[in-house]
Amino acid sequence: MGKNLDLLFKPRSVAVVGASRDPSKVGHAVLKNIVDSGYKGRVYPVNPKADSVLGLTAYRSVLDIPDEVDLAVIVIPAQNVPDVMEECGKKGVKFSVVITAGFKEIGGEGIEREKKLLEIARRYGVKVVGPNCLGIIDMYTPINATFGPHPQRKGGIAFVSQSGALLTAILDWSSRVGIGFSNIVSLGNKADLNEIDFIEYLGENPETKVILLYLESISDGRRFIQIASTVSRKKPIVLLKGGITEAGARAALSHTGAMAGGATALKAALKKAGVILVSSLSELFDIAIAFANQPIPQGSRVGIVTNAGGGGVVTSDLAILKGLRLASLSSSTIDILRKSLPPMAAIYNPVDVLGDARADRYRVAIENLLKDPNVDALITILTPQAVTEPEETAKAIIELNKLYHEKPIVSVFIGGERVEKAVKLLIDNGIPVYDMPEKAVVALSGMSTYRELRDYLGKIAESIEVYDIDRSTALAIIRKALEENRKVLLESEAKDLVKSYGISVAPTKLAKNEEEAVEIANAIGYPIVLKIASPDITHKSDVGGVFMNIRSDEEVREAFRNIIVNVRRYAPNASIHGVVVQKMVPKGREVIIGTTKDPVFGHIVMFGLGGIYTELFKDVSFRLAPLSLYEAREMIMETKAYTLLKGFRGEPAADIPSVINTLIRVSKLITDIPQIVEMDINPLFVYEEGAGALAIDVKIVVE
Repeated sequence: MGKNLDLLFKPRSVAVVGASRDPSKVGHAVLKNIVDSGYKGRVYPVNPKADSVLGLTAYRSVLDIPDEVDLAVIVIPAQNVPDVMEECGKKGVKFSVVITAGFKEIGGEGIEREKKLLEIARRYGVKVVGPNCLGIIDMYTPINATFGPHPQRKGGIAFVSQSGALLTAILDWSSRVGIGFSNIVSLGNKADLNEIDFIEYLGENPETKVILLYLESISDGRRFIQIASTVSRKKPIVLLKGGITEAGARAALSHTGAMAGGATALKAALKKAGVILVSSLSELFDIAIAFANQPIPQGSRVGIVTNAGGGGVVTSDLAILKGLRLASLSSSTIDILRKSLPPMAAIYNPVDVLGDARADRYRVAIENLLKDPNVDALITILTPQAVTEPEETAKAIIELNKLYHEKPIVSVFIGGERVEKAVKLLIDNGIPVYDMPEKAVVALSGMSTYRELRDYLGKIAESIEVYDIDRSTALAIIRKALEENRKVLLESEAKDLVKSYGISVAPTKLAKNEEEAVEIANAIGYPIVLKIASPDITHKSDVGGVFMNIRSDEEVREAFRNIIVNVRRYAPNASIHGVVVQKMVPKGREVIIGTTKDPVFGHIVMFGLGGIYTELFKDVSFRLAPLSLYEAREMIMETKAYTLLKGFRGEPAADIPSVINTLIRVSKLITDIPQIVEMDINPLFVYEEGAGALAIDVKIVVE
């Protein structure tokens, strides 16, 4: 959509439907905001009971307006909105912002009303923001089509929020701390335009330097990733997500399904999209202030200049905890600091210029750290002491920031009235300034994360071809199960299915009776394992449904009978399809590869330590499908299972390429066949280098 939203944010004319002469009404506030914001286009109040509102000629209907209307802002009772949308459609209105509440959010008739509204809008090609929203602001047009306070500064921050009340609070607060916005969007119910449309538009918007999102839901997970990953290569996207905690694990039939809840899927998706996730409003804006005004650091090595030893120590600890590194200063920088600073000063990072430091001493330390090739970013800390010069120090920081503009500087001025003027000076000159060290560290950490994410998007961009697959066989297996009203595939079916995608499995066949079991055992060769075949039994050994190391025909018959007796006793209602006969194979190192389908983002792939230890250690990593080669390797390397596969305590290395191959094939399988909702290959036996890997047990659930 991109540029197609131009006439929403830069309309040539605006109609306010429901413009009121009563200052206590929302329709009055919206019209007044548009007029007071300095909007240069034509404004048309629509009110059938008034000749004029705020000195502007009023019209009975949108249809009576003599000119074209680009944007209609609708503030009338909910039951009348569909009729007005019909009029807007006939008039050729391009965009509408429906501020009115009383739609999907109230349920029942509200849901029907919203459907009707959307159907009318789509019929005429009117794009809708809302309903049930605060409105939109563009600081560069300028236009404030909301009933909230008008921001006092324009800048590089765009804020898209699903909560209107949160937006009004932020707008009120922002003017106090000097935050400058480019655009504000209140999403409301997202009946039509959603966060993805705005991310795409703001990605192309030259005035926007950073996109902030507060979302409670994501409309279309796959499209979100596609658009966000394109935009985040050019500018940062920072998300605060409401409702991230697990309200309760869903009833999953696989290990993967049990472990990969909503928060896991979200993190995997955001990594693939290059989006920074924060956990508080404070973090959201602390990071945004830095992105809006400072360059992206080339690395994560931070220099610290302070006039308070304690402040330097605390900031150093926070930086390391947040994944930043303390820069090791070059010997030439240390020599200059030794000569230029008092003997008591700390000349290694953090650099403590001491409590009696005036602006000139700060300047020496700051300039030399900015010159140092080992420093990627700088934090300057000032606490007001007897001889401190807050304003002169602020001026020095501003000058040096212009001189060394390729490195970001963030400041921490801790104090009250004594630092007030200095803080205003820094804000007016685009230097991020915070009242506490943790905020400055969060800001730099966010910038460093963005640089890493941008690099990561380049690494995962390559696609990988998978050959020798048989999709029609896989689909036929699923079709047969669904025809028999089963969601859970039998083990023999699950193995045949993954085998059709080139994944090696331990030889396995289903036997309906004892004689068939003996026949299969002789065909695949002893020793064998017998396992119950029932879609109702997840953990077979718990019900006496597994017999191992069987070496003769007689043992097969006896084990077959025992399995049926045990299962009938412990799971009397389970549907029994027979017994699976599987070849006993040499033991390998055990890992798990699984997948589960998230309702928002689609399939997530899991890798980790397998066998009985999966649930115990939860040593797992997750990525969103489809996987690139880089992601498959990375998944393995970030688990402790990797230590075992590499060869622990003198053991030979395992066949890691065969694990990567299995991961890629699982990714291809679920991308080709989205009906698979859960799958576990557990354990996958991994043998020594060059000897491959075998799927020993496979569970598949389809929808």
